[in-house]
Amino acid sequence: MSEEKMNQEAENVRETEPREYVARKRWLFLGLPFTFTKYTIGEDILTIDTGFFTRNENDCYMYKVQDVQFTASILERMAGLGTIVCFTGDTTDPKLELKHIKKAKEIKNFILEASEKARIKRRTMNMLNIGAAGEEADVDMADFN
Repeated sequence: MSEEKMNQEAENVRETEPREYVARKRWLFLGLPFTFTKYTIGEDILTIDTGFFTRNENDCYMYKVQDVQFTASILERMAGLGTIVCFTGDTTDPKLELKHIKKAKEIKNFILEASEKARIKRRTMNMLNIGAAGEEADVDMADFN
């Protein structure tokens, strides 16, 4: 098998493998990961694990992520960190914050792409119901076909 074919097959395998990011919330002081908060961002779900004595796990499906915001204060930039805010249609937590994480811009772009792919995969479209006090509705397009 030629080297070119092997490289092409390796790229195809990489594209089909599910991507996932695991990040830890860090202190602003030197960007040290001495907190008990872990973020797991996959292609289908975003999970936030917090706590030491009492564990709390908060999940949000990617198709519910409507918008993503990246911020980095001067201290975060000095430590090489950033904060990502995900605005979601989730009832338990409509605003998910991934605070003080490394590779924040890369993860923000991944969340945007994964949420769009998840909406297309589920054939779901997010719509704002402006007449109902800004409440949002998920519409499954399969119901209309």
